[in-house]
Amino acid sequence: MNDWADTAEQQLLDQALKLAPAEGWTERMGRLAGKACGFSAGETELLIPHGPADLAALLWRRHDRRALEILADVDPGALKIRERIRAACEARIDACAQDEAAARRCAGWLSLPQNLPLAGRLAWESADGLWRWAGDVATDENHYSKRALLAGILTGAGAVRMTSGRGAAMRFVDRRIADVMAFEKWKATGGFRPGDWLAGLAKKAGEARYPTHPTGPPDSGA
Repeated sequence: MNDWADTAEQQLLDQALKLAPAEGWTERMGRLAGKACGFSAGETELLIPHGPADLAALLWRRHDRRALEILADVDPGALKIRERIRAACEARIDACAQDEAAARRCAGWLSLPQNLPLAGRLAWESADGLWRWAGDVATDENHYSKRALLAGILTGAGAVRMTSGRGAAMRFVDRRIADVMAFEKWKATGGFRPGDWLAGLAKKAGEARYPTHPTGPPDSGA
């Protein structure tokens, strides 16, 4: 059953990619893709019960797998960390190039407010997979901050790629990586101390709730 479902999902996605440029990323597109595969309406609903959301996830994960295939011959251990992340971003950008017309439709659908939570989860998955390829083994807060930063870079680079081309997307990636490296250097030299920041935040919160008075407590009027 699982083998049939996996194969059928990919067949549905293949048909959806053909239909999306004209149909948009819609429920109707999903139903038409099912018909093109020879599936009944019930089989199509079984495979993609959430319609365009399920197809968006299938496409995004196909691109994730394709990016890792592109990176298969790259030894991350031979690269500096910024070079690893650049290579990872470049592979992810190139992974969706052959599906660009449909990917534009999918990206537009994911950018709708009600679909942003799904877009965020998918971007996080991409960042996690690429950081693992890069050899990241962090389990502290850096695990989350690295993925959040890379997810933002990937999302921005993808948008730039669709509007301004590959070269502009890679220049965007280079600028963002430079920004992150500068921030990390600032933290390492003592410019950022989480404990101090949290203590200051707590102090400000306390002052907001219990304001101090320079001449003592306010007059009660007694």
